[in-house]
Amino acid sequence: MTTQIELKSMKFYAYHGVGPQEQQVGNLFIIDLLLTVNVIQAIESDSLDDTVNYAEVYDVVKSEMEQPSKLIEHVAGRIVKALKIRFPKIEHVQIKLAKLNPPFGGDIQSAAVLLND
Repeated sequence: MTTQIELKSMKFYAYHGVGPQEQQVGNLFIIDLLLTVNVIQAIESDSLDDTVNYAEVYDVVKSEMEQPSKLIEHVAGRIVKALKIRFPKIEHVQIKLAKLNPPFGGDIQSAAVLLND
């Protein structure tokens, strides 16, 4: 049996961007994750060892967000790779990484990438 585990609206202040201002000043980013995980053992055992620890997932995302990159596509890809390595129980990852108020002279709430592995 598989299920989806969702972590929504994780907020990070980070230094991702192509422009020098973005790399120096930083910006607020929001991440939504949808993880497909086989939880049949956890349903029976009630043991954290048989599922994915949400706090540890958050820590992996936080660690990747702390590494500056030019492109949010690159950051999202690194997060997916790191999660799949750290948690073999994860079968599929969907990530949405949004940069709030991107600095390109328009009235826009966010620019985002959505990756499905």
